Amino acid sequence: MKNVFNLGFILMLSLTLMSAMCSSDDDDGTPNNNSQQIADIEDDVQSGTWIITNFVDSGQNETSDFNGYNFTFNTNGSLVATNGTNTMTGTWSITDDDSSDDDGSSSSDIDFNIFFPPLSVTSDFEDLNDDWDIVTATSTRIELIDISGGNGDTDLLTFEKN
Repeated sequence: MKNVFNLGFILMLSLTLMSAMCSSDDDDGTPNNNSQQIADIEDDVQSGTWIITNFVDSGQNETSDFNGYNFTFNTNGSLVATNGTNTMTGTWSITDDDSSDDDGSSSSDIDFNIFFPPLSVTSDFEDLNDDWDIVTATSTRIELIDISGGNGDTDLLTFEKN
């Protein structure tokens, strides 16, 4: 009888300890839904033209490579950059990336995707190609960041409404 009591006590103690060690975290199991924030940012960028006011690529300030270019984010997903003489066409999108990024720094995990195809005219625009993390986004300014998975360099890109 004493053995049955001890076994029951140990079983109860084990169950109590296991349930105490299981805790709920802030993830309630529902996926992040950033659709409203994405729609708001899309509305902002599709309104008017934008210029690059800061572009730092692997520690090198390359903002001047885009002097004179106006960027238009069209509703069909095309991205047009023109300086009156040259026109570059690429694509853009904003996506809710529910997986963790290379850098793990993004809390909202909304990606601002830019892609310019390889061009023979200039490779400067290819440097913009990335799935950028949004640092801040307002109706007049969008600050983006990317931390390279290879060497850990930080790239910064800022668009401001023209």
